[in-house]
Amino acid sequence: MKTKKVLIDAKNLERIYFNGVIKTYALRNISLQIKEGEFVAIMGPSGSGKSTLLHQLGLLDIPTNGNIFIDGEDVVNLSDSGRTRFRLEKLGYVFQSYNLIPELNALENVFVTPMARGVDSEKYKVAAEDILKKVGLGDRINHAPSELSGGQQQRVSIARALVNKPKILFADEPTANLDSDSSDDVVKLFRMLNKDFGQTIVMVTHELEEGKKADRIIWVKDGILDPDKN
Repeated sequence: MKTKKVLIDAKNLERIYFNGVIKTYALRNISLQIKEGEFVAIMGPSGSGKSTLLHQLGLLDIPTNGNIFIDGEDVVNLSDSGRTRFRLEKLGYVFQSYNLIPELNALENVFVTPMARGVDSEKYKVAAEDILKKVGLGDRINHAPSELSGGQQQRVSIARALVNKPKILFADEPTANLDSDSSDDVVKLFRMLNKDFGQTIVMVTHELEEGKKADRIIWVKDGILDPDKN
């Protein structure tokens, strides 16, 4: 069996917030690896640092100390423009708020991402329609967000995150605003994308049943990897 390569390699991550002379550790000395094609859940109590960890790994914030290598590249030391380009080309994001543009239909909300990369208009429209079909919204491409359910809106945001074929999909509490049936559908969609298309997924969730659907759970407690669960 072919050994899967390490896609995320984080070493000794710390995130410290300063308030005058007082410093608070949101993360302390976290080291972890995530392999290509893994579906990983990050879990822990409220305030444990799980979303902070995802924001470091997803280049949405910069660690105070430590190193992160993604796909072999030292991303902590990238310039601001380099970090922006890396996010756009290699990473996708899904949040608990769908962040859809209300004036645009589902197709348009998805193709704003490849459009920002300068992709040819015919190509990005085809790519957007294709990914909407993959997430089960082929019959909703011309519908505005107000005409879609919460679960369907989240699927649009997932399609938008995937349209550029990112190396990694980061999802921060993606089901927090959904009812139980829609939540289950979203996690099943992640599982399908991971199994059928090999999509690497890193998901923060507070629901154990959702975490169990991932390949493994990374437990965080008080800003460190929980030694009792990892």
